[in-house]
Amino acid sequence: MVAQQKVAHAIAMICFVLASHLVMLAPAHATSGEAPGSRFILSAHDGRTVTDEDFRGSHLLVFFGYTHCPDVCPTSLMTIARVLELLGDQAKSVKALFITVDPARDTHSVLAEFVPYFDPRIIGLTGSQEMIDRVVKGYHAKYTKVPGKTDGSYTIDHTAAIFHMGPNGEYLGRFPFETTPEDIAAKLKASITQ
Repeated sequence: MVAQQKVAHAIAMICFVLASHLVMLAPAHATSGEAPGSRFILSAHDGRTVTDEDFRGSHLLVFFGYTHCPDVCPTSLMTIARVLELLGDQAKSVKALFITVDPARDTHSVLAEFVPYFDPRIIGLTGSQEMIDRVVKGYHAKYTKVPGKTDGSYTIDHTAAIFHMGPNGEYLGRFPFETTPEDIAAKLKASITQ
C-alpha cells in the first residue's frame, strides 16, 4: 500500500510539473515556413508574470535586446517611445514589449530602472534562459554572446528589428532597425483602423 501511494505521488508530481510547463511543450512557431510569433510565460519588470495571451486584443511591438547594449537597444527603445507618442490616443491599442536576451544580467530591478526611462508604457520582460531562447526562436530572431576584452565581460549581437503582432497574436510584419518612427506609426495607425 505504501509503495502504491509513493508511485501515485510520483505520478502526480510528474503531471504537475508537465502541466505547469505546458507552454514549454506548445510549438514555438519556428519551423520553416511558419510566421514569427511564440507562446510564452515571462516576468514583467514590475514583477508580474505575463503570457502571450495577456496581450490579446492589442497590437504588439516586440523588440529583443539587453540593457547593457551600447547603441541598438537605446535607439530602438527611443524609436518605440516616439511611435507611441505619434500614435496619440491610438497608443492605447498598442503594447510595446522589450524582451531581454540577457536574463542573467537583466533582472527585474535592472529592467525596472532601464525600460521606463524611455517610456513608462514599454514593458520589460525577462525569464529563464530556456524560455527566452524559445521565444527568440519562435520569432525567428537571433542573438550571439560575444566575449569582451576582460574576463567575464561580453556584448550580445542580436536581431535589431521590431516585430509587429496583431491583436490575435498574428504576425503582421517587422520593421528593420533603420525604419523611422513616423513610418512605423503610419503602418500601425493603418492596422489599428482596419
